[in-house]
Amino acid sequence: MKRDFLSLKDYSSQDIENLLNLAKQLKVNPRQTSDYLRGKSFALIFQKPSNRTRVSFETGIYQLGGNAIYLGPDDIDLGKREPTSDIARTLSRYVDGIVARVFSHDDIMDLARCATVPVINGLSDLSHPCQAMADIFTIQEVFTNLKGLKMAYVGDGNNMVNSLLLACAKVGAHISVATPKGYEPNAAYVRLAQQAAEKTGTSIVLTNSPQEAIKGAQVVYTDTWVSMGQEEETARRFKDFRSYQIDEKLVSLAEKNYIFMHCLPAHRGQEVTASVIDGPHSVIFDQAENRLHMQKAIMVFLYTFKHS
Repeated sequence: MKRDFLSLKDYSSQDIENLLNLAKQLKVNPRQTSDYLRGKSFALIFQKPSNRTRVSFETGIYQLGGNAIYLGPDDIDLGKREPTSDIARTLSRYVDGIVARVFSHDDIMDLARCATVPVINGLSDLSHPCQAMADIFTIQEVFTNLKGLKMAYVGDGNNMVNSLLLACAKVGAHISVATPKGYEPNAAYVRLAQQAAEKTGTSIVLTNSPQEAIKGAQVVYTDTWVSMGQEEETARRFKDFRSYQIDEKLVSLAEKNYIFMHCLPAHRGQEVTASVIDGPHSVIFDQAENRLHMQKAIMVFLYTFKHS
C-alpha cells in the first residue's frame, strides 16, 4: 500500500506534528538520512517553471541519496500526447516516486489514482501543501508553540491560502483571511478547515477587511495577486487588490514581534512594499530554505509508509 501527499486534508494533526518533528531532525542533522533513497529515482513533472520547487526537490533527493529526473512540459504534456493514466502507470515502472507541479488539481488526482508509487503535489491550482508545511515549520522555529497563534493572510484566496487554512486549523493556530469580494478561498477547503478547527479549538475568520485580519496577528502572510495562468486578468486584479497591499501602516496593527511571510516570487510595490518584505520582520528566505527540509521529511515519511 502506498500513500500520497496531495492535500493536507488527507493528513491528521498527528501526521503534521510527525512531519514537523522529522523536518527538524533533518535540518539539524542532515547526514542521518544521507542514504535513505540510495538507488531510488523520483520523476519531477513540471507543467510550470519553478525556482524553489525544482531546486529544493532536486537537492533534497540528492541529499537523501536518490536521483531526480526533471520532466518539463516539452517532455511530458499531461493528457495531451498520451493519457495521464498511461503516464502514471509507465513512470511507476521506472521510478520510486513522482513529484508534480501542475495547473489543474485534477491532473494530480489522476496521477495518484493510477500510479503505484507515491505522488507528491508540488503545486496545483487548488493546493500547495509542501509550501504550507514549510511555512508552519518556519513559524514553529520562531515562536516554538503553534497553538493559539494568529496568522493573518491578506490577498487572493488562492491555492496557498487553501492549504494554510488546513495547516493552521490542524496545528491549533487561528487564521484570519482578508480577500476582496469574489476572491474568497475555496469553499470546500474552508469547510474542511472549520471542521479541523472545531477539534483543535481554533478560529477561522473570513473578511474583506485587511485591518480586521491583521489586528493582533503574530504572522502576516501575503502572495502574488496574479498567479501563472491568470495573466489576462492582471489589470482587473490590480484594481481589485490595490487596497490590500501590505505596507508599514497595515502591519502596525499586528503584534510587535510579528513575522512577515511570502511564498515567493514576490512583486515589491504590488502586494507588499519593499520596506516590509526586506525589513527586520521578514522571514521569506527562511521559508524558502525550509522547503528543502520539509520536503525531505515528506519523502522520508512516504517511503517509510510505503515499506512499513
